[in-house]
Amino acid sequence: MTSAPLAARLTTVAGPLFFPVTAYGPDGAVDLDAFRAHVRTGVDAGAAAVFACCGTGEFHALDPEEFRLVVGAAVEEAGGRVPVVAGAGYGTALAVRYAELAEEAGADGLLAMPPYLVVAGQEGLLAHYTALAAATSLETIVYQRDNAVFTPETVVALARTPGIVGLKDGLGDLDLMQRIVSAVRSALPGEDFLYFNGLPTAELTGLAYRGIGVTLYSSAVFAFAPDIALAFYRALESGDDDLANALLDHFYRPLVELRAKGHGYAVSLVKAAVRLGGLEVGPVRTPLTEPPAEHVEELASIIASGRAVLDKYRAGEGA
Repeated sequence: MTSAPLAARLTTVAGPLFFPVTAYGPDGAVDLDAFRAHVRTGVDAGAAAVFACCGTGEFHALDPEEFRLVVGAAVEEAGGRVPVVAGAGYGTALAVRYAELAEEAGADGLLAMPPYLVVAGQEGLLAHYTALAAATSLETIVYQRDNAVFTPETVVALARTPGIVGLKDGLGDLDLMQRIVSAVRSALPGEDFLYFNGLPTAELTGLAYRGIGVTLYSSAVFAFAPDIALAFYRALESGDDDLANALLDHFYRPLVELRAKGHGYAVSLVKAAVRLGGLEVGPVRTPLTEPPAEHVEELASIIASGRAVLDKYRAGEGA
């Protein structure tokens, strides 16, 4: 593995951030061979980083030993080519334990998930993430969503905390994000603090987030259609609005509308799509449930529509 810090590596990425699903075998146990194949395919396709055992990877469903094995497999398959970031969550004691396991498995950093169940005040949230960042040598990205929503002042305090290098936003409040970016920039001029668009299908809001300077984003689509995800990423980077808008209109918007039809589809729909691509990664674990056949058929049609846009574009017919 490279010894370069996580933040420095993510500052120079040139591709989507890959959030692999966790594979399970017919007996329900973690299938490390299938997971390795999934990670290897993503890294070979051009992922800028691997975020293992996070939301899409069903962090909530893994016991500590499974977590350690899966993170270790991701580290081995990445082989230092790209950084590996592992999820860590629940209450402070358990979050620290998962952080320690991630460090033992060779991860390059942590994605700090929201605390379990409780709705804490800003002081308590800051204390939680400060303790987590201090527990290991791994650099930490804090995930804002659900019961972990921060004021700009708290994010300034997080940015000043040793070991905390970024904020991933899964809330989608652009007014709040603009105030956060402004507050950190004003309080810490010249400091590099990373921001990530972490909404479930981040590409749909990619143009809006870029308007406030947030260019890094998690791509669930990359897990099952890296060709589409990479084409969209490159269209954003190059200013190819025709291709970006065509993919938004014919792929991303329909995908988001389908995702809204079921609880937990931000995970189970992605996993179904990975299976459609030919890799048997098993179903989601409870309490999540699988999408019905008609939704899987709709999903296959949406993926085909996205690839039709790319085929037309590559044929020189425009998007």
